[in-house]
Amino acid sequence: MLGYLEWGEDQRQFLFQMEAQILKLLFTDPASVLHPLILLPLTGQVLLLISLFQMKPRKILVFTGLGLLAVLLLLVLFTGIVSRHWWTVVSTLPFLGISTLIIIKGRKFANRE
Repeated sequence: MLGYLEWGEDQRQFLFQMEAQILKLLFTDPASVLHPLILLPLTGQVLLLISLFQMKPRKILVFTGLGLLAVLLLLVLFTGIVSRHWWTVVSTLPFLGISTLIIIKGRKFANRE
């Protein structure tokens, strides 16, 4: 969640800062966070957190979690490219790189079994 967004004149925030605000709202005003671009990545994070504490994480859990997070980060990447905010584009690259490595490793292990 290191994605970085800029909008307007002086508006900028990292995704983890936005997530902290969303988590506060989740407990105080749950109806205000009922949006697919909020719920899908949040569900993806929960799935990845669950797989983190498993002895042998299930691939479907990891891949689904990555996919749900990718919805948001690919949208941030697209927004950065279109608006030419290059820090926004660069901020999505760690997630995309690590996700790609996880998918490649997951496929290699699937081919061995």
